[in-house]
Amino acid sequence: MKKNWRIALAVIVLALIVLGWFLSRPDVARFTTEQLSGRVPAEAALDAPRPETIPTVNIAEISGWDDGATPIAAAGLAVNAFADGLDHPRSMLVLPNGDVLVAETNKPAAPTSGITGWIMERLMAKAGAGVPSANRITLLRDVDGDGRADLKVAYLEGLNSPFGMALVGDTLFVANTDAIMAYPYVEDETRITAKGRKVAPLPAQSPNYHWTKNMVASADGKFLYVAVGSNSNAGENGVEKEKCVWKKGFPPEFCRAAILEIDVATGAWRPWATGLRNPVGLAWLPGTDSLWVVVNERDQLGSDLVPDYLTDVTEGDFFGWPWYYWGGYFDKRISDEAPSDLRQYTKRPAYALGSHVAPLGLTFAQGAKLGDKWTNGAFIALHGSWNREPAAGYKVVFVKFGAAGKPAEALPVDVLTGFLADNGDSAHGRPTGVTIAKDGSLLVTDDVSNVIWRVSAAAAK
Repeated sequence: MKKNWRIALAVIVLALIVLGWFLSRPDVARFTTEQLSGRVPAEAALDAPRPETIPTVNIAEISGWDDGATPIAAAGLAVNAFADGLDHPRSMLVLPNGDVLVAETNKPAAPTSGITGWIMERLMAKAGAGVPSANRITLLRDVDGDGRADLKVAYLEGLNSPFGMALVGDTLFVANTDAIMAYPYVEDETRITAKGRKVAPLPAQSPNYHWTKNMVASADGKFLYVAVGSNSNAGENGVEKEKCVWKKGFPPEFCRAAILEIDVATGAWRPWATGLRNPVGLAWLPGTDSLWVVVNERDQLGSDLVPDYLTDVTEGDFFGWPWYYWGGYFDKRISDEAPSDLRQYTKRPAYALGSHVAPLGLTFAQGAKLGDKWTNGAFIALHGSWNREPAAGYKVVFVKFGAAGKPAEALPVDVLTGFLADNGDSAHGRPTGVTIAKDGSLLVTDDVSNVIWRVSAAAAK
């Protein structure tokens, strides 16, 4: 009897091991990033989710850059280090005098919650994202005009995971993870010591899953538009906690996966567009009042889903999260029945960038002096995947726009590559933010190697 019991136990253990092995196998992509990019990504992929009980985890370990090594610039372009020795640099703002502000920042310190949090904390550490936040904005100045910053000074300190920055007249607005702050700005000064004033609170309730709060100002400076990511992957903690409800004077405790409009004069806010899982890079299309954003879509539907995207955003737009993706494909993990009344209002994104590429930085080419090929379009920093096999992203791309102010039919064009090592198991760095410098070069933050790269037109031979 005892022998039979032992045999039965052994069989159960073996079955559990086999089941665990089966469930933990990585989901390998069946479509290329190119097939999942452009104005019309592969419909066969969009309609074939492969939900993952145990997520595919494929994190490239950060190896850094050898001395003298740089990313690889596209033909006709050159790259050099504009600044190094930074502390997790992310977003940037170019001031009128050409100075560059860079947010040295990371997620706010918080206790690890549960086994999932413990695992993610270690995975992010492997990817170079486990460092504490410097909570600082640093000023960089190229004094002699040689394409490298000569002056590096702490411009504003004591912040709380800052990300978005906007200059309106003589006021510098900074979006911390939990509030928008305003500071007096004086051109050419290298430090702000004023305490600043709080303009409006921002959603930062625990666990503050997507903590970055990017920001742009309207042309007249009366409004700020703030990108707020969801507090979950696909609403698994309860959709009610993420609903965007507006009432004058009501603190935005539950208003995520949205772009908020904030009145600079009063601090009053309202949801301007919703259903965006994790919007990050924001930019106005030059010469228009059209706001564009890059969005990180949901995970754990397989290596081919869901395409991250670039899209225009207008007042009242709804992009489907968490119920729908790519304009109307239902995510059955949310519930058995789709809220059909929402589907008809779900806007389809303008342009796919590939699945799990993690677009963070966005800037349009206005003011760039890189050559005719790199005009009338958008530069986008793809931070790199963790939930895809093989890895994707880890580069800067250019999306060409047509005469109608929309992305052209063409696929994204590589601008800066070489971040991901050939075998895909390691990465030298991860591109994060992009902006056009006053001299027309493209600046790219590399948040794990602590460098800002400068891309310029190659000198004629």
